[in-house]
Amino acid sequence: MKPVYDYSENLLVHFRRIESLKEAGLGYPSWHLDTRQLCDLELLLSRAFYPLIGYLGRKDYESVLKDMRLSDGTVWPVPVCLDVSEEMALSLKEGGCLAIRDGEGFMLAVLNITDIWKPDKKQEAQSVFGTNDPQKHPGVRNLYEKVGDWYIGGTLEGLHLPIHYDFRGLRFTPGEVHRQFSQNGWRHVIGFQTEKHLHCAHKEMTIRAAREAGASILLQPVVGLTHPGDLDHYTQVRCYQEIVKKYPKNIIMLSLVPLAMRKAGPREALWHAIIRKNYGCSHFMVADDHADPFSSNGNADRFYPLHAAQELVSSFEEEIGIKMVPLKKMVYVEEKAEYIPEDEVGPDMNVKHISSNELRRRLENGLEIPEWFSYPEVVAELRHAYPPRSKQGFTVFITGLSGAGKSTLAKVLMVKFMEMRDRPVTLLDGDIVRKNLSSELTFSKEHRNLNITRIGFVAGEITKNGGIALCAPIAPYEEPRRHNRELISSCGGYVEVYLSTPLDVCEQRDRKGLYAKAKAGKMKGVTGVDDPYVLPSNPEIVINTAEVTPDEAAQEVLLYLEEQGYIR
Repeated sequence: MKPVYDYSENLLVHFRRIESLKEAGLGYPSWHLDTRQLCDLELLLSRAFYPLIGYLGRKDYESVLKDMRLSDGTVWPVPVCLDVSEEMALSLKEGGCLAIRDGEGFMLAVLNITDIWKPDKKQEAQSVFGTNDPQKHPGVRNLYEKVGDWYIGGTLEGLHLPIHYDFRGLRFTPGEVHRQFSQNGWRHVIGFQTEKHLHCAHKEMTIRAAREAGASILLQPVVGLTHPGDLDHYTQVRCYQEIVKKYPKNIIMLSLVPLAMRKAGPREALWHAIIRKNYGCSHFMVADDHADPFSSNGNADRFYPLHAAQELVSSFEEEIGIKMVPLKKMVYVEEKAEYIPEDEVGPDMNVKHISSNELRRRLENGLEIPEWFSYPEVVAELRHAYPPRSKQGFTVFITGLSGAGKSTLAKVLMVKFMEMRDRPVTLLDGDIVRKNLSSELTFSKEHRNLNITRIGFVAGEITKNGGIALCAPIAPYEEPRRHNRELISSCGGYVEVYLSTPLDVCEQRDRKGLYAKAKAGKMKGVTGVDDPYVLPSNPEIVINTAEVTPDEAAQEVLLYLEEQGYIR
């Protein structure tokens, strides 16, 4: 498979091949990729996933799970398959072709199908992540909930790389990176992959590692699954652009990598090392908790053993052709006024540190961030994305049984917020949304979940743009509630209010007559009668409206918001 930018063949032949594939693609069945799949496709087409020439077939897939190798013995630790729905899988045949398109229908490639199968996801989870329990590892939960149940393998004929309109000057293919290394005269390059904001300590860590390796630096931030419309996406990249200016000249290159992380710990670290090799790096920096799903939560919460990623990459470095460089943590010592390696700190030294949570707290409360921790230019970008909480948008998500008082509480809160006049307010009541946004949906579990995630999407857009979203659906299931929390918390505040009003009180109110119809056998699927209500696992506020008035319930919510800094 040749990447689309490779013009080593005759240009006329090259473009004729593309046009013939486009014409043939009109008659092929099509699969539209989601964001995660687009990331995989882009790195397949650009040769960042070399030696893969397409999606893994079943034999290679099983070999990767068992031995971290392709069936021919080549090291490859993470499966890369095209996941599809059962309906699509059963409509295809091995030996056939599939047109691969982006979300807007633009054809990017043609897949020559070699294998179609239904994988054992529990076995895949155990092999890749080290557990098949979705409660213990978010990667497992993502595999079960967001990855299709059928896999398709085969070789790819690339037509176009996915189109990006943002930061085009920082999106380089492996071939383009290789050329820039040659132009700069860089023979030894150390790759540093990151997905977090970088501050003074990170600069000192990377420069120290580069010096020890005698290499220049390829800084590759992961921008794969972040939506280009998200403010944080632009903030991240601008922060990287600012911190690159703080390095010595001609020592560092910034290049974005569209990678869909799996958070598979040691296996993923080895995968990242192979990808860096394909980008032309001779060395790769590996943290002691590389690709751990809980690496930012402190030592006690880490899933994989410390240094396991470093040890695995080191054991394969001769075979994959890239040297592992351990990323040593640096800490700021006040009396020295400089950063030193953590393992060189003496017992009498005064070490200063600001955690990620503390940084976020200072940003949200408009507090000082010292220059020993981060550069003013980086802090300025962060303040733009993370204004004080009193200026941020937020969502109040009210859930509970029918008749619990959700709509009433939402209406009282809306009046209170309108009186404050400091943010636009939108009410997303369950019945109103059903009528105007989800009128075609039934009350099946699947459709109820879809209705709630639709509400979450709208609330997320309101929150991201600085408004207040008041949501008041029943939302009986935990999965879509968790989805909304994760989605909205990334762009503003999220407060879940569970109205724990007992069922018998709700039945007495029964303004819609739902419970009476359900008990008379005239209606099915009524939450609390013949359909379950799964209690929220971690609501911020619990209120029994049988014991308080609507105004008192609203006051409890307002006091919480004031305590958290969202209102003044």
